[in-house]
Amino acid sequence: MNKLFTRLDSYIIKKFLGTYLFAIALIISIAVVFDINEKMDKFIGNDAPLSAIIFDYYMNFIPYFANLFSPLFVFVAVIFFTSKLAENSEIIAMYASGVSFTRLMRPYMISAAFIAVLTFCLGAYVIPRGSAVRLEFEDRYIKKKKADFASNVQLAVGDGMIAYLDQFSRNNNTGYRFSLDKFEDKKLVSHLTARSIIYDTLANNHTWKLRNYMIRTFDDMRETITRGYEMDTVINMEPSDFLIMRGQEQIMTSPQLDTYIDNQKSRGFANIKEFEIEYHKRIAMSFAAFILTAIGASLSSRKVKGGMGLHLGIGLALSFSYILFQTVSSTFAINGDTPPAIAVWIPNALYAIVAVILYKRALK
Repeated sequence: MNKLFTRLDSYIIKKFLGTYLFAIALIISIAVVFDINEKMDKFIGNDAPLSAIIFDYYMNFIPYFANLFSPLFVFVAVIFFTSKLAENSEIIAMYASGVSFTRLMRPYMISAAFIAVLTFCLGAYVIPRGSAVRLEFEDRYIKKKKADFASNVQLAVGDGMIAYLDQFSRNNNTGYRFSLDKFEDKKLVSHLTARSIIYDTLANNHTWKLRNYMIRTFDDMRETITRGYEMDTVINMEPSDFLIMRGQEQIMTSPQLDTYIDNQKSRGFANIKEFEIEYHKRIAMSFAAFILTAIGASLSSRKVKGGMGLHLGIGLALSFSYILFQTVSSTFAINGDTPPAIAVWIPNALYAIVAVILYKRALK
């Protein structure tokens, strides 16, 4: 029993991962059936092509929701096969052969580590690319998600440069009542205003076209005014900085999210909590595999009256409560003052306490 990797480890890992994949296939199949039933009228009404429904929507819908509800699948898998082992007295036989509960947990944690790494890599790098296709399909055939209008936009576009837009429309890439203030040593040195500002989608380097503009330049007590009808200029901003579509954070990889959050913070843009929550949630949800595995194994390793049914009932209740708690804590971060990084880790902290209590009970 001193081998690093024994037949017992292999047996439990195969049971764990096999049941995990089976739970994903079963629950996602049911989810797809319900989703088709709910959206069939919209597919038909908007003339969505069958190939787009299958490959653009459902081929990206399945991995997204499988990864989103991975904690549920982990919990169900552990509860199911561990209860089966307990009912068949296999765990008792393991104890009788000198295997402690702590040693028994090793293959469980190895499996949880595999799932955690897989879940994080998929959520951080792979699924966002598929989500871009899925959300584009939803915006076209199901429900409009893109933001076409923004108002009262204010953001930093450079060192000491603050831009303001009263309104912006995606339909013609035009902003109205634009101003740009430049400060040096906390003193206003120039103030540019324009009746309209148009984003040049064909050019690079954040090119904008100003119309009916006026530039006021301040030099101590002197003021110089320059007026013109039209001028091309480069301003370090683009429509995507303030036209944020619902679910936009889902289509960014974790490195892209990190860069986007840093850029928006440096510009003084406040509407980024959803992006911060998504960034930290990908890490927290992956780490949850260890916590929920420990809870599931500790809870179902003993043969009790009611058997698997009781264990599954408790397991489902705990897993759904975890997902619900994760959602509620994220809502507090969006609508309240809770920092996103803390909000998404609160459920893990509380359920880790539950895991420790159940683990100590199982040792006895």
